[in-house]
Amino acid sequence: MAPTTHDGIAVFTAHGLSKTYQMGEVQVHALCDVDLTIYRGEFIVLLGPSGSGKSTLLNILGGLDRPSSGVARFADHDLTAATDAQLTSYRREHVGFVFQFYNLIPSLTVRENVELVTDIAERPMPAAEALAMVGLAARLDHFPSQLSGGEQQRVAIARAIVKRPEVLLCDEPTGALDYVTGKLVLEVIERVNRELGTTAVVITHNAAIASMADRVLHLGGGRIQRIEVNARKLTPAELSW
Repeated sequence: MAPTTHDGIAVFTAHGLSKTYQMGEVQVHALCDVDLTIYRGEFIVLLGPSGSGKSTLLNILGGLDRPSSGVARFADHDLTAATDAQLTSYRREHVGFVFQFYNLIPSLTVRENVELVTDIAERPMPAAEALAMVGLAARLDHFPSQLSGGEQQRVAIARAIVKRPEVLLCDEPTGALDYVTGKLVLEVIERVNRELGTTAVVITHNAAIASMADRVLHLGGGRIQRIEVNARKLTPAELSW
């Protein structure tokens, strides 16, 4: 699979991004002076051990957290200067999130779980269309308890993409899944990136997944230690770990 040739339009830019947490009497430096540009349509993997700053960086880009210093921008939005209400609007209008745990509402059907998002989105696709894209067209009226873990994660992805977000931010989306199911979920994320042009940023501990990316950001100690460009991207079917 050839690397994405992005159009040179920056989706995210960060300059001097730092985040410090106060844990009792100890200061924890989760991010240290990070500079970063992510372009529209890219598939980015954030790779590194626990505590390297991956989730902190993703949460700041997603408007879930604020840096202690530095600037983060999404297109022409200054995320660091935004009010809480502006960050809420930003997340609602522009960002789809996928986490390790699916956070589906057990009492709602698959379709209803996805339709919750369409109620607050400006230009959503039909819930059935989003579910068809993740391979669950036949499971619309099932409840989460009737689905496997991989199917529930695909519902979570459908819920994230139904509002047609510009970016899809995924924090360990295969972390709770077995090998075969994890690859199915990666295929869905890759398809969303390729067919919808959605910029995808995926956190993983699994170095094999990095082979899918246009670029791999290796994090350690709250810093980007190096950036690797894949001359050839592998498809999820070609991955093994």
